[in-house]
Amino acid sequence: MKSLFLAAALILALAGCGERKETAPTAAPAKSPAGDVDAGKALAERSCKACHGLDGKGAGPGIPHLAAQRERYLLASLKEYKEGKRHHSGLRELATKMTDADMRNIAAYYAAQPPVAAAGADVKHSSPYEQGKKLAEACSQCHGEDGNANATGTPSLAGQQPMYLVAAIHEYHRGDRALGTMQSTMSDSHRLDLENLALYFSVQKPVQRPVPKRGDPAAGEALSTACGGCHGARGVSRDAQTPSLAGQDFDYLVKATKAYWTIRKNWGMQRYVAGLSDKDVEDIVAFYAAQEPRAAEQMPTPTQELAAKCDRCHDDETNLSMAAPKMRGQDKDYLVMALRNYRDNGDRESTTMHRMSFPYSNAMIESVATWYASQPVK
Repeated sequence: MKSLFLAAALILALAGCGERKETAPTAAPAKSPAGDVDAGKALAERSCKACHGLDGKGAGPGIPHLAAQRERYLLASLKEYKEGKRHHSGLRELATKMTDADMRNIAAYYAAQPPVAAAGADVKHSSPYEQGKKLAEACSQCHGEDGNANATGTPSLAGQQPMYLVAAIHEYHRGDRALGTMQSTMSDSHRLDLENLALYFSVQKPVQRPVPKRGDPAAGEALSTACGGCHGARGVSRDAQTPSLAGQDFDYLVKATKAYWTIRKNWGMQRYVAGLSDKDVEDIVAFYAAQEPRAAEQMPTPTQELAAKCDRCHDDETNLSMAAPKMRGQDKDYLVMALRNYRDNGDRESTTMHRMSFPYSNAMIESVATWYASQPVK
């Protein structure tokens, strides 16, 4: 009964408020006090100048520019270092000694500085596809200009899975695969070069190789059940690290498969081929060589299109609640480091950034970072 009385009283009170001609305004959410730019300058002089400069320009590669950065992003970053969500021993130590007012003041100071002049003037951008096409010239004599080889026993690279190609080249360099010419080819190349090369070949249209009248494709299809779990239905792989077999050169596939009996190291493949006879291998290869090949990837998305997706958060000045940093004109090495950390769940915690960057290879990250670093600061 007492509860009913209180409810009735509350309803009457609300009704009385509704009869008033003027309704009391809704209280605005409390805002953090604005930072003090002068106080922030004094703090920057003592604590930040050595790395970020008093003008907000990073002192060297891998150190971000802070000038003209979003104030809310700088403040959020300092709090993440203080809370241990970002792992950098020096910044963690500095941030733990700062009060909330100190962090607001430093963020306000650097946000108020003019952008770093011509930050990206010396950065030249080119896509992984363009770089890979140049590198592919060294492979054309054996594997064809577009990755479609003609020589018997030489594999086609067109349409092949990119990360598999990178791993295969490394295996030749280490001597895990016995072929002298491949051990010396591109042996001094940076991994990024190999990724660019692999991305180029992965988007080329593969042409089915001539199928010799050896082996029994029908018998091979029955034996290939276990192979399909990794190499995909009818030999078209959907895993960037597992090769496609469809339409590949017959002699190359026979040689590569039998190599797991002796020199090639892969626990799964070694275990499976151990029980196969010479005839079994030829039957399986005959089945895969007769299948229609397909490219592993579509034409890679231009870097500018990838950046346009990033800009939804990083270039949106209307969303005041978003604590995302500006990236145009930022230090390239710093951007590469940050993106890899998000992708690999390294020194930074962000479910959204991890999900966005997870599909990116190092070559793609390098391309996106280079593009942003080359752009003028807005």
